[in-house]
Amino acid sequence: MPKQILKLGIPKGSLEKATLELFEKAGFHITGYERSYFPQIDDAEIQLIMLRAQEISQYVEDGTIDAGFTGHDWILENKSSVHEVCQLLYSKATSNPARWVLAVPNESKVKKPQDLRNGIVSTELVSVTKKYFKSKKINVKVEFSWGATEVKARLVDAIVELTETGSSIRANNLRIIDTIMSSTTRFIANKKAWTDKFKREKIENISILLNAAIDAKTTVGLKMNVRKDSIAKVLKILPAEKSPTISSLADSDFVAVEVVVDTTVERAIVPKLKRAGASGIITYPLNKVIH
Repeated sequence: MPKQILKLGIPKGSLEKATLELFEKAGFHITGYERSYFPQIDDAEIQLIMLRAQEISQYVEDGTIDAGFTGHDWILENKSSVHEVCQLLYSKATSNPARWVLAVPNESKVKKPQDLRNGIVSTELVSVTKKYFKSKKINVKVEFSWGATEVKARLVDAIVELTETGSSIRANNLRIIDTIMSSTTRFIANKKAWTDKFKREKIENISILLNAAIDAKTTVGLKMNVRKDSIAKVLKILPAEKSPTISSLADSDFVAVEVVVDTTVERAIVPKLKRAGASGIITYPLNKVIH
């Protein structure tokens, strides 16, 4: 048993699957999460604890766990004093920020937030929602919702609910009248743990690997053979900010060119590279991209 352990909070619930997949892509193997709140990870210096994202910032602040993953929304909601290690651009369904939106039934006469004056709003994000209405000088009663908030939209005047794509809002015949806030996943650490040499290095290592795995999702490796007399044309097509690796081949008339590019760029330039004289063009997925 190692002398030092990093206690790491993993979000249980909507972010669970995306977080576990990200760890796997970063090179960690996690097992037992289907049956236990204490899954196993193939790093003896890390102890995982699965907790609701809503609670993680509080447990990090009081030192129950050393670090964890939660939304920026819950850090603000809990008013937690923690060290933010990094922003991680992943969420339940997409890589886009999730949004807390103010929504009403399609049949509602409410068109703007001011129309809710003296009304009732239901949400899980009570503190942030109260602050939003206070900033607009709109008097409303904000009630805590224990979940399934969309169902309550026709029992109260409006709801504030989290959405990534808006599909759940539309499916419940609701319409958005404003966005309260946008939120992304944050890797946070207890302030005391951050001053501990072992824990800080461990946290930083995890941050580097997870961000590398996220960057790899939107990039591919691109490899090709190019005649030396065509190399200038090929290099003009490749993104200017990328510096490709150029290697000699057995056939002295050719060189191998290799570069990492965004997936959207790859689709656009491969046909151009072929027309410019590149051959044997190969694209391949990446596990991690470390800048």
